[in-house]
Amino acid sequence: MVSENYLKKVNLSADVYSVCIQHALTTEKQEIMGLLIGEVNEEERVSNISACVILHRSDKQPDRVEISPEQLCTASMHADQLTKKLCKPMRVLGWYHSHPHITVWPSHVDIRTQAMYQTMDPMFVGLIFSVFQSDTNNSKNQIQVTCFQAHDKGSDFERKEIDLSIIPSPFQKYNLEEIAKFSKILSQEEVECGDSKVNDIHDELCTLHNDAFKTLTLVHIVSKVTRPLCESLEERKQIIYLLTKELEHIKLELGGD
Repeated sequence: MVSENYLKKVNLSADVYSVCIQHALTTEKQEIMGLLIGEVNEEERVSNISACVILHRSDKQPDRVEISPEQLCTASMHADQLTKKLCKPMRVLGWYHSHPHITVWPSHVDIRTQAMYQTMDPMFVGLIFSVFQSDTNNSKNQIQVTCFQAHDKGSDFERKEIDLSIIPSPFQKYNLEEIAKFSKILSQEEVECGDSKVNDIHDELCTLHNDAFKTLTLVHIVSKVTRPLCESLEERKQIIYLLTKELEHIKLELGGD
């Protein structure tokens, strides 16, 4: 039975929101997933999410994702490390995944998965990012996000939308480190997928074909993910540099030390 003690609101830091969006945009063929970390005001039932963990997909599917107990354990250890570093209680508060080319609303599988997590923690929340959706009158990529929990209707569960606010925040080092993992995780997934196919095939021509396809996929990751990501981070670095110079100039004008 899922608790009636639902969340009232979720505050998502802007840098985590950016990580989730960029992660969702790394592939339009399969769903991606990750876990959300932060702290909860139990009395007000407000969740404050300030960190995330990108998850490695052992089984890539176009319409579903699964989080293993080992991944939950790893995320919990990361939350413990942040607790010591930030001197405030941090824990795994939720999960996120993408819906490429389909509606933002959670499927029956998503809602049941969410209900399972809520049996362990009533404050657990789910985020879904719909990406690569094109409006009929506009060819631009439409991005939508929904924040939800599972509501127990007795015989089944239904979606309960939770109020979501994006809170302005500077990029924290630990969230920048998660962004830096995009290419590595995607490459590891492709290598593992390719190696598993090679182990099942003993035809030399098929092996060469699979190796060539794996190489092509890795090149695609570099050109479509790694390079744009590096350029984006360089632009961000330049903006921060210019802002720092401007603040130093203002400080001198005001007679600061």
